[in-house]
Amino acid sequence: MKNTIQPTLDENLSDAPACSMPGHGQEDAPSACCRPSSPHFAGKNQKPTVQAESRFEFWRDGRVWRIAARNTLNCLIGCMIGDLAMIVYLQANHPQLPMMITMGLAMVAGLVTSILFESAILHWRESFRWWGALKMAFSMSFLSMLGMELAANATDFMLTGGRVPFSDPFYWTALAISVTAGFLAPLPYNYWKFKRHGQACH
Repeated sequence: MKNTIQPTLDENLSDAPACSMPGHGQEDAPSACCRPSSPHFAGKNQKPTVQAESRFEFWRDGRVWRIAARNTLNCLIGCMIGDLAMIVYLQANHPQLPMMITMGLAMVAGLVTSILFESAILHWRESFRWWGALKMAFSMSFLSMLGMELAANATDFMLTGGRVPFSDPFYWTALAISVTAGFLAPLPYNYWKFKRHGQACH
């Protein structure tokens, strides 16, 4: 009885999509990485690894780690553009602002520039329309961006208190550590999201 049921289960699993983006594997898919003719094609839907794969094995896919790292780097670049620009501006022009307000404004600026940066990637690389790219970037990456901003700013605050001047070499050391923390914090989430749902085409 067991042998007659197992092939049916395997066939059903093999038909289940690993990428949940609309039209994946079709030439009219809205995202170029989902079109088989595109050089950015992310591959055919693969058999999901939810039952047969152990938790340890789930996290050992080097290809997915590379995709997650690339996605996370895109988020990081976008976040740091707005974050650092806002901090430099506020420290130069409004040094009297409370630290919590400075950090809050920096985080908001980082989230905005990261969404715009990823939208530009989706528009130019994946041929999304601008409005569609904005919605896709927000829906797919906002949690990753938020975790990144929280980790980077919390680390910087713990190291510097937010009051170390740019001329102090420790400022740049703390910045490097904060940026690293911002990169590492959402990386497992981005890995899980792509491995489990295939949502990392950009």
